[in-house]
Amino acid sequence: MARRRFFVPEIRRGFAELTGAEAEHLVRVLRAEAGQIYEISDNRDVYLAEIETARKSLVSFRITEKLPLPAPGIKVTLVPALFKFDRFEWLLEKATELGVAGVQPFEATRTEHGLAQASAKRHARWEKIAVEASQQSRRAHLPEIGSTVQFSEALQQSATVRLWLDEDAGTPPLLPQLPERRRTEDSVALLLGPEGGWTDEERSAARAAGWLRCSLGKTILRAETAAVAGLAVIQAAWDIH
Repeated sequence: MARRRFFVPEIRRGFAELTGAEAEHLVRVLRAEAGQIYEISDNRDVYLAEIETARKSLVSFRITEKLPLPAPGIKVTLVPALFKFDRFEWLLEKATELGVAGVQPFEATRTEHGLAQASAKRHARWEKIAVEASQQSRRAHLPEIGSTVQFSEALQQSATVRLWLDEDAGTPPLLPQLPERRRTEDSVALLLGPEGGWTDEERSAARAAGWLRCSLGKTILRAETAAVAGLAVIQAAWDIH
């Protein structure tokens, strides 16, 4: 059985600490106690660490071994328009589990009024969701969760392959849009529209900015479903190539 993995703020002189809610979860739920071994990451490297102290508000670790990092995979950044927060947060969790390097939300023309402003107060919660999903899926590094930007700024996202999901009829499927020669050093950005769909002006702007228009089939998917499906196709394409 794989060991549980936790992210710590930092490692100093071979020691690390968890405090607050993370420490409480370890002590109360997982029954952590001195002498137990866990894996910890400082978002740079992964280590085996032995618990030295375990009490309600503090768990301290002593590093015992540095572990090898997994081979680098394709770097994927999800660029989603904001939509209702309960479903958007589900998307953040699943995108993290699927290995995204980052999530850059933006405000689209048809984004529900008030979501962009309210998103600033949600950012800390979104980062917490990403940490928990990273620990559950045993990632070595956390995804970067960006603050909400305008559509024009989202279009400037850099990547070697920039894909734009569009439900409009006649849009070519995603898979043929991927390059035949796929390298692990490639990066991919996946642009996802709002619940109300793209405006003609946004389509023109994405096309002018050089994004590759693509679809996931004939059925109309919810935004979060489309994102998960698109990410899975991209990851599989590079993994099996």
